[in-house]
Amino acid sequence: MVFSSLTFLFAYLPIVLAVYFFVPIEWRNLWLLIVSLFFYGWGEPIYILVMVASIIINWLFGNAIAKFRDTDQKKARQILTWCMIFNLGLLGFFKYYDFLVHNLNLLGLTGIRSLGLSLPIGISFYTFQTMSYPIDLYRRETDPQNSLVSFGAYVTMFPQLIAGPIVRYTDIAAQLDHRRINSKKFYLGVRRFICGLGKKVLLANSVGQVYENIIGLAQNNQSVLTAWLGIICFAFQIYFDFSGYSDMAIGLGKMLGFDFLENFNYPYISKSVTDFWRRWHMSLSYWFRDYVYIPLGGNRHGLKRQILNIMIVWLLTGFWHGASWNFILWGVFYGIVLIIEKLFLLKHLDKCPAWISHLYTGLIVLLAWVLFAFTDIGTGIHYLSYMFGNGVSFINGLALYYLRDNLFLLILCALGSTPYPRKWLDLLEHTKLNVIIPLGTLALMFICTAFIVDASYNPFLYFRF
Repeated sequence: MVFSSLTFLFAYLPIVLAVYFFVPIEWRNLWLLIVSLFFYGWGEPIYILVMVASIIINWLFGNAIAKFRDTDQKKARQILTWCMIFNLGLLGFFKYYDFLVHNLNLLGLTGIRSLGLSLPIGISFYTFQTMSYPIDLYRRETDPQNSLVSFGAYVTMFPQLIAGPIVRYTDIAAQLDHRRINSKKFYLGVRRFICGLGKKVLLANSVGQVYENIIGLAQNNQSVLTAWLGIICFAFQIYFDFSGYSDMAIGLGKMLGFDFLENFNYPYISKSVTDFWRRWHMSLSYWFRDYVYIPLGGNRHGLKRQILNIMIVWLLTGFWHGASWNFILWGVFYGIVLIIEKLFLLKHLDKCPAWISHLYTGLIVLLAWVLFAFTDIGTGIHYLSYMFGNGVSFINGLALYYLRDNLFLLILCALGSTPYPRKWLDLLEHTKLNVIIPLGTLALMFICTAFIVDASYNPFLYFRF
């Protein structure tokens, strides 16, 4: 079940909210756990067992760590180690087993059969969430959760279960037991949700269809301009797809009384790649910083060790996104660029005119999206060659057609990637015309519904992670 579906909008969500506000407060976590498991099991009921096992084991391990952390540090560390082995083993088995076997077989080292397992939706996200609980307990950064139901509600919470943001236990530990909901917070949640729905349905889906059409062109119909248009469309698609989902998740959280951390901060206005990764998928960046980079030593043991730590983090970041060599290459590419910026480039970018810094960052990000978009590296290299004129003309009639027919959409996407719409909304909110905002929100919901009814293309890109 996806947020941008009629089933979710007009059946599942109204029922969830109606019962949620009807039942006593002390029963709300139980209801949230039940409906979240139903939400997850809508498409993959068998994998509910995997999730439930993960919840129970991490809860038991975490509370055991809390029991021994003050009296027997060695035992607490051993329990944490076994907990991490379980979590990473679970993720590794479902996500990376077939990838490993396939590559070992290619090298002639084994004759093991691939299992052909389907990837449990959102396993990378909820595994990282469950891991944060025992780690934070070991670090004495939180207290143990005595209620298995409340911990289960945290892990399975349907707003951010499938594609984030990655919510660490410490972020909402207090809210699990004590959260306040009022009409203003609920209204802001509804508004945020519909805004994210608009990003997804009107912008991401529309520009994504253009991208799909362009990458489907034969070589004799490609051109340099067409290829660049295609990857720009992908860049907008993945941004509005993922940030739209995050907006919807944050909005749903507010409706239920939770405050999730922001996951995006207008990454396409960045003046460096370093700045870009402070703005893109922030919950993932924070997770790797706090649970991998800093424990490895961060920048505390000299430049060489810091460079090694950065590369380890980015190798893992690429691998986290998928069991495919293109994601590993994508992670390594970003690691190298970030190291170059850290060593000398950032100080020069700070002195450059803003437009040069933006142009540089945009170019690097677009090249990286080529590595990310094509799981077949050979196909990605071919597409990259089109972008730089290998075997294709610079411009052709088809390129002009795509540019002319989608220029307004591209302008909307470019504008929507900046803080200006948010600023205009804030200004309008403090005027006598602020009644336009709720009316506009209703109109946006109506338009989105019409698009969903007519849609044949409605993917969520980050569901595969």
